[in-house]
Amino acid sequence: MSTRTILFDSPFLLGFDHTRALIDRAQRAAADSYPPYNVEQRGEHAVRISLAVAGFAPDDLAITLEGRQLTIAGKREGGDNPDQAFLHRGIAGRGFVRSFVLADGLEVEEARLEHGLLHVDLKRPEDTPTVRRIPITTA
Repeated sequence: MSTRTILFDSPFLLGFDHTRALIDRAQRAAADSYPPYNVEQRGEHAVRISLAVAGFAPDDLAITLEGRQLTIAGKREGGDNPDQAFLHRGIAGRGFVRSFVLADGLEVEEARLEHGLLHVDLKRPEDTPTVRRIPITTA
């Protein structure tokens, strides 16, 4: 049992079950390394998440925001061409789900697919909707 779990089990901290679950989810998501990603601070109130998604089209990707959990999923439709014969295959094209827990007030401003990178820009506005689907544009 981790120190965080013990801390949130304290009888003096009431109503933190949701926070504890968010921390547990973030720890599990950090263990997965595909696809590789960057998180970049862009000014005082903005953050950019960039995922390497070479080979994925905008229709192969889905970005959802539910509460404070941002989920980015990719699934390539159609798969491989049976006529292709690879001598070496180093570009991964498998499906993925990557989740991020956002701080209160942090909202998705835009998602853009550019040169094999999916950029998701976040900012701090006044309020956030409970669940919404984020459209993806191309450069």
